Amino acid sequence: MVYDLLVVGAGPYGLSIASHAAAAGLNLRVFGRPMASWRDNMPGGMFLKSEPWASNLSDPAGQWRLDVYCAQHGLTARHAQPIPVEAFAEYGLWFARNAVPEVDERMVSRVAAGPGGFTAVTEDGEEVQARTVALAVGVMPFVEVPQALRGLHPALVTHSSHHSDLDRFRDKDVTVIGGGQAALETAALLAEQGTRVRVLARAEQLRWNDVPPPWERPWYQSARSPHSGLGPGWRNWFYSERPNLFRRLPEPTRARIATTALGPAGAWWVRDRVEGVVELLPGHEVTAACAVPGGVRLDMASRTGAPRSLETEHVIAATGFRARCDRLAMLSPELRGTLAALPDGSPEVGRSFESSYPGLFLAGLVTASGFGPAMRFVQGASFTASTLVRGVRRRLGARPVGGIVPAPVDGSRSESPSPVHR
Repeated sequence: MVYDLLVVGAGPYGLSIASHAAAAGLNLRVFGRPMASWRDNMPGGMFLKSEPWASNLSDPAGQWRLDVYCAQHGLTARHAQPIPVEAFAEYGLWFARNAVPEVDERMVSRVAAGPGGFTAVTEDGEEVQARTVALAVGVMPFVEVPQALRGLHPALVTHSSHHSDLDRFRDKDVTVIGGGQAALETAALLAEQGTRVRVLARAEQLRWNDVPPPWERPWYQSARSPHSGLGPGWRNWFYSERPNLFRRLPEPTRARIATTALGPAGAWWVRDRVEGVVELLPGHEVTAACAVPGGVRLDMASRTGAPRSLETEHVIAATGFRARCDRLAMLSPELRGTLAALPDGSPEVGRSFESSYPGLFLAGLVTASGFGPAMRFVQGASFTASTLVRGVRRRLGARPVGGIVPAPVDGSRSESPSPVHR
């Protein structure tokens, strides 16, 4: 069988795309372990930085929202009240059961151009044919570690996304590198379990997000600084609500925004757990690192150029992710080599998230340079899913819309004769 669409990845973007594709009547397969990075790559005790109302996975009828899940499971989804990561991961599994066709939890190891479209090979060797492919592989292929730390053994240096449990660092000395939410929340969790921890950041001063303004407020305050899924303010509203217009900005402008907008900052609810508790070393950059008895020696330079060094038992690099074409390792070299790239190395995508190779669609972080900062957050999944599926249907040619959301495993059924993107 040749499928209309193969969705590779079962995180928020992949599951949302699959829900929209099924409702559009496409014959599809979905591969990946649902919510894998949320379940496997974040320590217990972390919270979702985004607002609950901006963290919905997307189905065409808007039935399977986070607040609905929370109401059914005795949880609270309120503005300015962070949701535990564990609860969000469970919400994603609930969404998958109710809004998505059966997910094949095998991993896809290779995607290549094939007869009639593409051939995907699963981890156990099965070949699957599809006319189009949507890669929604999340952030894990794009882990970024500073050059000075590369090559050191994983017993000494890891990335923050490599930990689902920080218990191994109890009573040890750990240095966290980075100034964003991952670094600061990781440091807070380490300190709270008795780890001697410090944060080393390039920025001269750490940045903290403010407590969001109340949901209900005078109209003139809303007019001056509207709420958005990426935070208050008209600029954030534009990034959040108009990714289609963001794509029309000149490439240099998009590149500048992609690099600078919504930069490293800690959530307001982490600040008191870090300041006065964790040793903070802003204004320092690691220039060299080497293994020493008992751990790692870090050589650093400050903004003034003054050298400094310290020794620590382990380094956690909370240094984010960098989406580049050459890191899409599951694509065959021939297919990967055809992709047009932007100056930052990320793949160029068209208005429907289609890459330069016809029929290969991309979603999530890898599209942030084209569609803006929203693609770095769950907030971008809704626009992506509806837009991408329309592009798939255009690529396949006009066909009737099925309009039936797949039957959930609990036996209920929902119909949406005219799926509408919320």
